[in-house]
Amino acid sequence: MNRLSRVLLLVMVFYSSSWIFPAGARGTERTSEAGPAGAYVIKMGYYNCDHMTAAPVAKDAGIFDELGLNVEVIGNAKVPEAMAAGRMDVGYIGFERTVRAYLKGCPIFISAMNHLGGSYYLVVRNDITDPRQLIGKKLALGTDPEKNSPEWVTFSEKVGIPAEGKYYETFNMADKDEFFALKIGSLDGYMTCDPWASMAEYEKCGRIVPEFTITKMPSGKWGTCCVLSMNSNFAQAHPDLAAKIILAHSKAIRFIYTHPLKSAEIFSKNYSVPLEVALMTIFKKTVEEDRTMRWDIHDENIQEAVNWNLNMKTLDGAAESRTYVRTEYLEKAGTGDFDTFIKEKVDPVFPLGMSYEDWKKKAYEIEGRTLQAGL
Repeated sequence: MNRLSRVLLLVMVFYSSSWIFPAGARGTERTSEAGPAGAYVIKMGYYNCDHMTAAPVAKDAGIFDELGLNVEVIGNAKVPEAMAAGRMDVGYIGFERTVRAYLKGCPIFISAMNHLGGSYYLVVRNDITDPRQLIGKKLALGTDPEKNSPEWVTFSEKVGIPAEGKYYETFNMADKDEFFALKIGSLDGYMTCDPWASMAEYEKCGRIVPEFTITKMPSGKWGTCCVLSMNSNFAQAHPDLAAKIILAHSKAIRFIYTHPLKSAEIFSKNYSVPLEVALMTIFKKTVEEDRTMRWDIHDENIQEAVNWNLNMKTLDGAAESRTYVRTEYLEKAGTGDFDTFIKEKVDPVFPLGMSYEDWKKKAYEIEGRTLQAGL
């Protein structure tokens, strides 16, 4: 790797490990901060991953404004660290990281579902054709992947390569930074969600390893991928806002299902990817892989995720505690029933099994636009 590539990689690693908070962020007693209209400013974090699209959609589609919420949306944020420091109220985050943060004493709990699973990939350089070629390579697997990534442990066992990070040169990077590092030749592979896997194939700088693609749990059932987590101090101090932010979350998911073109345009702008990549990503989330984006919490999904992590030894026995799931704010939010919404508003327009071409054509028709040939 040349000197420029090393410098770029170091910059990316530093940037992705930095906390992204505005100046003047408060500590654990952040209860009096107000916005222009005198409303409490809710700090919401999310990672630049397709699973968490509801955050920018709720902002740019005007859902927060509609509900009278003053929300500062922070992309690529370090959600559990920020909550532990009292600098964040709500955040979209993976299930495992939520539980680990809770077990370490972070005032965090699962307040609503966000995504059941799917679209998690291992992306490698085009010239890597055998999993054994990964040994010793530069991979963005995160810190101690054998302890923190059930996806990586599952894959490594499947293909017969070691799971321990010591056998690789590992990096902990933001998904977008991983893609750019691979593109400039500073990285050999990375684990990611979309759009950063699709972007590698779209720009022909990497390929998705088919043996790694994660959708359902190894049991064949849906688990829990990402959740809407909440700071318990915020929820206790502002119970009405806690319920209302969950309502906004549900409205954003409704918008994604019923206005996929507008959602893809918001996605494209916020994630800095081509509209076609954004459309393909929305299609996966809402049709191709099933109705994986949702707000309702089901015990069986939580337990499937717990069982998987326990079997992979990426969570300890304490993870079976259910105190990190609280549904009182979801019940108060008035979100409506998810399955009824799908049956009445989505199935008649975008049925499961619909082709991507037909789905995209219908998405344009709903907005009164004509899909031009070649798009």
